[in-house]
Amino acid sequence: MEILLGIVLGTLLTYWGISFYQKKSNVQKIETQAVILIEKIKSVCKLITVEGDFAEIYHYEDTKNRFLNIIASKKKAILLINATVHIGFDLSQIKLEANNATQEIILTHFPEPKILTVETDVKYYDKKDGFFNKFEANDLTQLNQASKKFIINKIPESGLFVTAKKEALDTILMIEKLIETSGWKLNYANFTLINNESKKLN
Repeated sequence: MEILLGIVLGTLLTYWGISFYQKKSNVQKIETQAVILIEKIKSVCKLITVEGDFAEIYHYEDTKNRFLNIIASKKKAILLINATVHIGFDLSQIKLEANNATQEIILTHFPEPKILTVETDVKYYDKKDGFFNKFEANDLTQLNQASKKFIINKIPESGLFVTAKKEALDTILMIEKLIETSGWKLNYANFTLINNESKKLN
């Protein structure tokens, strides 16, 4: 009887041990899979950019008064500004979390689009010096800076940020497909941009 009881207890302990080991191994396997998925996503996430070209005319005038404000001296110029602008995302700033229980990768943060570079080529037309107010080298430097700021102020109305966000959506959908091939799901329920853009696409 004691031998039979020992066999039963031994069998039960062995079964529990194997079950516990398999359960623990399965959890470790899922956790490892989550880490691999996130690392794989990070490896394909690169800087994406949208390029825009601008051609703008900028009028510049500067008036200085001399001799007790009796005589006004004006210098002026017309600037033709050709510019190339790059808007993009640093996708290395994406933040992801893994929910091992539901096998979901949760998107917790996606960077906003930002101006990466503004390259300007300025040509001067109708540049005229005032008699007491002439263009100096420093004036041209300041004009180049002003022309760059002028282009930057034009960017929000150009639609480049909207285009960049659509590029971001394509990137998120690509990540979603990558995750689905591993049997996981991408959860971006709290990501406003994706929700809004998805409604437009459906």
